[in-house]
Amino acid sequence: MESLFPSLSGSITKLTSFAFFLLFLLSCSTFTSTEAYDALDPTGNITIKWDVISWTPDGYVAVVTIYNFQQYRHIQAPGWTLGWTWAKKEVIWSMMGSQTTEQGDCSKFKGNIPHCCKKDPTVVDLLPGTPYNQQIANCCKGGVINSWAQDPANAASSFQVSVGQAGTTNKTVRVPKNFTLRAPGPGYTCGPAKIVKPTKFASADKRRITQAMMTWNVTCTYSQFLAQKTPTCCVSLSSFYNETIVNCPTCACGCQNHTADPESCVDPNSPHLASAVTSSSKSSSAPLVQCTSHMCPIRVHWHVKLNYKEYWRVKITITNFNYRMNYTQWNLVVQHPNFDNLTQLFSFYYKSLTPYEGLNDTAMLWGVKFYNDLLSQAGPLGNVQSELLFRKDASTFTFEKGWAFPRRVYFNGDNCVMPPPDAYPWLPNASSRPVISLLCPVITILASLVFLWANA
Repeated sequence: MESLFPSLSGSITKLTSFAFFLLFLLSCSTFTSTEAYDALDPTGNITIKWDVISWTPDGYVAVVTIYNFQQYRHIQAPGWTLGWTWAKKEVIWSMMGSQTTEQGDCSKFKGNIPHCCKKDPTVVDLLPGTPYNQQIANCCKGGVINSWAQDPANAASSFQVSVGQAGTTNKTVRVPKNFTLRAPGPGYTCGPAKIVKPTKFASADKRRITQAMMTWNVTCTYSQFLAQKTPTCCVSLSSFYNETIVNCPTCACGCQNHTADPESCVDPNSPHLASAVTSSSKSSSAPLVQCTSHMCPIRVHWHVKLNYKEYWRVKITITNFNYRMNYTQWNLVVQHPNFDNLTQLFSFYYKSLTPYEGLNDTAMLWGVKFYNDLLSQAGPLGNVQSELLFRKDASTFTFEKGWAFPRRVYFNGDNCVMPPPDAYPWLPNASSRPVISLLCPVITILASLVFLWANA
């Protein structure tokens, strides 16, 4: 049969060899989760609450509040942008604490002109320093909202809106549709508005309770995959017991491409550095990073520094390689089994996160206000650092097999790229690396040889 179809037999052999080659290449690859679900903050979301507080002759007045219920992901400058589509022919007569970016076509109105006539308005927060007669509580922060665990007192933003050409009872009002939230870029997906029990408000003296005429909620969840095409941070490792410094994986956040994109990165030794940063044609919100092998805006370095009889010490350094960004209110989330025995922390704040009941292995770290809460843009001052002192638990503590290094690291809520486990610094007297770390490239080479032979 093979003699009758020699070309077909050869093609099948080549396809089989190629499939074998791809299979082992994929088996040696590392995949990053792209799901919106965050295992370290499973219930985190942004909830937008609309409270209709009074009726007007042709509509209602509502207070809209954006609550950030995420433990460690905040909304940084230039702030949030909220959009929706009206269900009928509503207009916005006036706003306090925010404004729409466009007025739209209001030519059919005579005399009193609405603030916005667009079918799909886009709303932004007002800036600090707004006159008091245009403010309400929790407004006018430039759209910046802190995370729930780091600063719960500033984890909300509010504005007031007067809506016309709408229903005037809770049976005739139609909730808006197609909510969008940019914070400040993409990444959030918002569900439909759901009517809930009216919110109750307590008076300043706590002696009287009033309630909204009508309330609806919108829930928005975050996906790092939707927010950006490449990761935003990476992790490097080192230890006192091994001279090896494990750098961030090559091209962890992208690769240098001077041919297709000459402005992808900047050489820190270039005499034209300042002009390159200021005159770049890219959007000011797009990162412009220092040219490195990893091309990440942020690098987190974990160094196992010292070993005592009953304690061990770690030094953490966060370096900013982004020439366009000063990270304010930054935070770091680290997962490591010894955080249940954290004894002392220097120059960072600490909060224990317990995403899994009864397991204290996740810590949130952030800077001290007016000291190191600002992570300056790339340059000599573009780093912050601290040291952590852990008590040893004799039943679990070890320096073997990479135990002393973190399992997972987040910066500002984004999952950082970790080095492969078989590259971690090992103890000098440790046994040889697992066979699988050598077996994978060997099999890949063999598969390549088979593939080349099949195509000979």
